[in-house]
Amino acid sequence: MSEANAFEVWDADNHMYETIDAYTRYLPEKYSEALKFVDVNGRKKLQILGVITETIPNPTYEVIPTPGAWADYYRGINPEGKTLRELAEPIRCPDEFRRPDLRLALMDRQGVDGAVMFPTTAGMLEERTKSDTELTHAVTHAFNRWLLDDWTFNYQNRIFAVPAISLNDPAKGVAELEWCLENGAKTVLIRPAPVPREDGTSRSPALPEFDDFWRLVESSGISVQMHNSDAGYDRYLSDWEGGDEFQGFQLTKFRGFIYEESRHIFDTLAAFIAHGVFERFPGLRIGVVENGGSWANRLMDVFDRVYRKKPQDFTEHPCDVFRRHVWVNPFHEEDMSHLIDTLGADRVMFGSDFPHPEGLAEPADFVKELENLPDATTAKVMGSNLKELIGL
Repeated sequence: MSEANAFEVWDADNHMYETIDAYTRYLPEKYSEALKFVDVNGRKKLQILGVITETIPNPTYEVIPTPGAWADYYRGINPEGKTLRELAEPIRCPDEFRRPDLRLALMDRQGVDGAVMFPTTAGMLEERTKSDTELTHAVTHAFNRWLLDDWTFNYQNRIFAVPAISLNDPAKGVAELEWCLENGAKTVLIRPAPVPREDGTSRSPALPEFDDFWRLVESSGISVQMHNSDAGYDRYLSDWEGGDEFQGFQLTKFRGFIYEESRHIFDTLAAFIAHGVFERFPGLRIGVVENGGSWANRLMDVFDRVYRKKPQDFTEHPCDVFRRHVWVNPFHEEDMSHLIDTLGADRVMFGSDFPHPEGLAEPADFVKELENLPDATTAKVMGSNLKELIGL
């Protein structure tokens, strides 16, 4: 507990900027051409299966936007209509964003007691390797080994770096989870999206064919994080206006409208309720991170309307099931009181997205969004809810 606060501050959404070898240090040699950095007009770009990706414009992270530089933009405050590039205020990447010892010292200065630490690049890789299941799992494991080397999965019981799991091959997903557990992982990451298959089809991760994974999740007591990722939804939007690769920092007006609706997380969580994974495994705990919370009221309303029409299809009201199993980290610019009314004070978590530009420059400033709430609720949102989710 920091001296400045009467409660613990635990951040559900901190980020590292990976080093350039994070995905290649342990990648088997046979995949060296499948994922590599290439020079394009004097700049390093990430090439995956022969295609150069622009989703992350500077994947080396040698130069990054200033933390919090886009916070006002995401609050709808941009009277001059500047682009994200114009607002970025680029800086050299500090070592605190790459090393856990220095990050911990920074957290002390920020008044942050603990944090779940997510990667920055990982969320876009599975979508770009989905045509090659073996490559997906090789890259995932290579990253996890790097993460264990450079950050560990539990740094002094205060920084919990999150290894990734792919379920493209369910058996390999189970094996990866076993490895993560053996190496002390406190929580793991899956993509909030349908699980792709090489034939171009996909399946809900909540269907029984993935039960071996969820059985191990439940029996081990580990929690699962669904951090915002490239869920592949751009293919649906391309049906309306064309387009190529998802580029979250250069959205067209149409894509801006649709992504504001958070369809991928809405659909993912609807699938988790509809496909019964929480009924089969009542001990599961899911964290929904950097997907906002504006979708929650709509989802609860849909659950209620369908339940009242077809109660015989459910063993329990889906809203009750959801509130028991799912913790949500809203965006700092959203209405906290409304989300707490929707989900309950026990299921909303503070997350700053630090040091990303769309997040908060000072993580603990999130408490300002909770000024009108009871002290007990503030303490839950700022720390104890996350600790419950990850089993501290």
